[in-house]
Amino acid sequence: MEDEVDRLVAAWRRERPDLDVEPLEVLSRVSRLARHLDRARRLAFSEHQLEPWEFDVLTALRRAGTPYQLSPGQLLTQTLVTSGTMTNRIDRLAKKGLVERLPDPSDRRGVLVRLTDEGRDRADQALAGLLDQERAILAELSRAQRMELAGLLRQLTAPFDNIPG
Repeated sequence: MEDEVDRLVAAWRRERPDLDVEPLEVLSRVSRLARHLDRARRLAFSEHQLEPWEFDVLTALRRAGTPYQLSPGQLLTQTLVTSGTMTNRIDRLAKKGLVERLPDPSDRRGVLVRLTDEGRDRADQALAGLLDQERAILAELSRAQRMELAGLLRQLTAPFDNIPG
């Protein structure tokens, strides 16, 4: 079975035989797959009136467990955005009634962001929709192949995920 990356690699090998284009065989496919995953995520989230960034914040809170709350700093760490961006996101989610701000009992100047019942329901429904989309994408692979692929991708991503700062 041939794909677009096979055609791209063959063209580069023809045009630039002096270059080793083997990395394209893996990373161009990862890049193309990322675009397909982004489309699937947007579709799954839009069915629940959520943007991808909203899903990211809501599910960070949902994964925190009862009472589904984190500090803005903890949300920054999990979503990899700036503090100004996070403040804006919290404001917008609070306006929609999906999160609420509460005083932090351990820091008089601090706040905690808590998931509302509606926010938890939307996060749960969107997650179920996302998993349906992702299962469909992976349907051609056996369980063993999915596990092998997960391990190989972990090897590639772990160094990036474990960079201090």
